[in-house]
Amino acid sequence: MSEELLAENLQKLRPFLEEFSVEPIQHFINGRSVGASDGERFANYSPIDESLIGEVASGTREDIDTACDAAAAAFEDWAVLPGKQRRDLLHAIADAIEANAETIALVESFDTGQPLRFMSKAAIRGAENYRFFADMAPQARDGLSLPAQHHMNYSLRQPIGPVGIITPWNTPFMLATWKIAPALAAGCTVVHKPAEWSPCTAAMHVKILHDAGLPAGVVNTVQGIGEVAGKALTEHEAIKAVAFVGESRTGSEIMKQGADTLKRVHFELGGKNPVIVFEDADLERALDAVVFMIYSLNGERCTSSSRLLIQKSIATDFIDQVKARVAVLNVGHPLNPGTEVGPLIHEKHREKVSSYFEIAKEDGATVAIGGNTSNLEGKGFFVEPTLFTNASASMRIAKEEIFGPVLTVIEFEEESEAVSIANDVDYGLAGYVWTSDSGRGIRLARDLEVGMVWVNSENNRHLASPFGGMKASGVGRDGGDYSFDFYMETKNVCIATNDHSVPKLGKN
Repeated sequence: MSEELLAENLQKLRPFLEEFSVEPIQHFINGRSVGASDGERFANYSPIDESLIGEVASGTREDIDTACDAAAAAFEDWAVLPGKQRRDLLHAIADAIEANAETIALVESFDTGQPLRFMSKAAIRGAENYRFFADMAPQARDGLSLPAQHHMNYSLRQPIGPVGIITPWNTPFMLATWKIAPALAAGCTVVHKPAEWSPCTAAMHVKILHDAGLPAGVVNTVQGIGEVAGKALTEHEAIKAVAFVGESRTGSEIMKQGADTLKRVHFELGGKNPVIVFEDADLERALDAVVFMIYSLNGERCTSSSRLLIQKSIATDFIDQVKARVAVLNVGHPLNPGTEVGPLIHEKHREKVSSYFEIAKEDGATVAIGGNTSNLEGKGFFVEPTLFTNASASMRIAKEEIFGPVLTVIEFEEESEAVSIANDVDYGLAGYVWTSDSGRGIRLARDLEVGMVWVNSENNRHLASPFGGMKASGVGRDGGDYSFDFYMETKNVCIATNDHSVPKLGKN
């Protein structure tokens, strides 16, 4: 049955692949599809079978200039549009995304290698992002009443201006909506630079926006290479803020590039997140969460729990159960609904991930299962789901972000040791704690040097809550009103009641 469903999905995808092969993926600037100013393109391949999906316009500095000018021109009208009208338009966009959700999921799965079982949900989550921020749009500018004895102070918020949004190649459609929806709800205009390894659904996204009625110039998408188009965007004087999701090293470069124009930045960067399992935990639920949070999405997610910190008293049995689960993970074609792990995004990324197989051995860890590259009928950028055991906190596999279906196990004796190991990395995005001791859960939530902690849960998103990290994992927070803090300026207005004494100078 699963093979039949795979064939059906490939048949559904065929018209879109034919379109991509005939017509290059273009930029979308000021309401129109346009090619690169110099005519240059780059090739985009599927990580499943290394087949050519199509060619993509390679953005230039001139293309970024044109897109930023369009965003700046559109900002004047978009910023003053009543919040209720923005709400209605964002709901229309959400409706359109839901109507196209199956196609978005199929295209993204083929373009990125992510299993369809996850991409189908990612497309729906994209619509939910638009709906959530749509409903916040009418109140986006609301502030506070701050009365004093002789003055009335009140605050209000105003959109910061045109913003640059640079999104990654893992779940690219959903993550683009996570950034673009609050920017639009706040009244900002956008220049979007998607990752060059996953251009397809970005082109679909911007077309959906405009077909739903978004005015020309409000969102502009420039495809291209980060070192060229991305750099031009982060340096452009018309762009008032840059939201970026990606590697910590790239975030550092973007901060430098935006310094001359004093850009506000929001970064969601890397992670080396611990999942800490104590002997008093509900071990069956913990096992489910441990396996899901590293091997789903091919391990290519910033919040994956890539370090398992397991209490020694239960380590042997728990590790055996993890190993048994990893051994039967269904690796295969991502458009097959039964597939749990697909190929990695790109050959270069597979080389990076697979390099840690030898690093683990050199450092003295055990490759308990996996540890090899793989393929599908001789093609594709697959690796085996991998489990490292007998690791220590000082090893590279315990400190560096691998960003693949690779789990490193470290054993600990006591709570204080677990906290010390968990914090002994440069990153600080997320942490997961499994225990039946409520006090311990509260203590670890306090003591872990991360921006987000889940106690007795896998990664579960609540759109109103703050999302972001500490240390090398990021700057700022997404979610709910926290997003508006980034995309808007807060202004204070002070009005005197005229019964206070005004200081005098130069008067007898």
